[in-house]
Amino acid sequence: MSPPAIAIEHLFFAYNGHPVLEDVTFSVPTGDFLAIIGPNGGGKTTLIKLMLGLLKPNRGHISVLGLFPDKAAKQIGYVPQQAGFNPRLPVSVFTVVLMGRMFSSASWRPFSLNDRRAAEQALRRVDMWEYRQEKTADLSGGQRQRVMLARALVSDPKLLLLDEPTASVDTQHQTEFYDFLRELNEQATIVIVGHDLMVLSSYVKSVACVNRRVYYHDQPEVTQDMLDMAYHCPVELVAHGLPHRVLPKHEEDGD
Repeated sequence: MSPPAIAIEHLFFAYNGHPVLEDVTFSVPTGDFLAIIGPNGGGKTTLIKLMLGLLKPNRGHISVLGLFPDKAAKQIGYVPQQAGFNPRLPVSVFTVVLMGRMFSSASWRPFSLNDRRAAEQALRRVDMWEYRQEKTADLSGGQRQRVMLARALVSDPKLLLLDEPTASVDTQHQTEFYDFLRELNEQATIVIVGHDLMVLSSYVKSVACVNRRVYYHDQPEVTQDMLDMAYHCPVELVAHGLPHRVLPKHEEDGD
């Protein structure tokens, strides 16, 4: 049996003394397709940054692909919540994707022919090769997201982390995007942060609700108990691809 892609044990993290994650313990099996859901400010993006090694826990342990997260960086592909480049800069699609090879290239060494071939292959995989010379500023939101996915795939990662990757993508392109992720899941473990439970439940294999603590379920469904614990507010849920919706607004505590 292969070791887990991600293993987290009794992890605590705080920003400037303000607790964000508390006593988090769960593991993500190799080959999993995990959806991370939860309220805004609940710690979802922080959890992804800890997996990437961009943040370090105050207490506890996290390993990625059997290594400390920063040591596993070359084997991780990352699609951030917002495009990781300024769309106003006059940079081509091909150049943006090629940047994803920086980890696998020696310091200050020009990109090799293999790097360029990998960038071409990644762009072809996301059907963006014909746009390789286009400036990123001229692309639609959905096209930019596919470019970011190509940049994440160019290093042939074993783990793919995506933080709300379809936030600026229309419904049709969301479906195409998730269909593509399902194909990718045959070669890589996938962890995705999202809000659309109706869509996610049709694709993922497991779910983690995050709201300071993490409530993990190794099935592609979200139970009412998980939502009650994670959201602390009334939520109506029907699992397995049927509609999910949050019920009317509830009163906020305090301010």
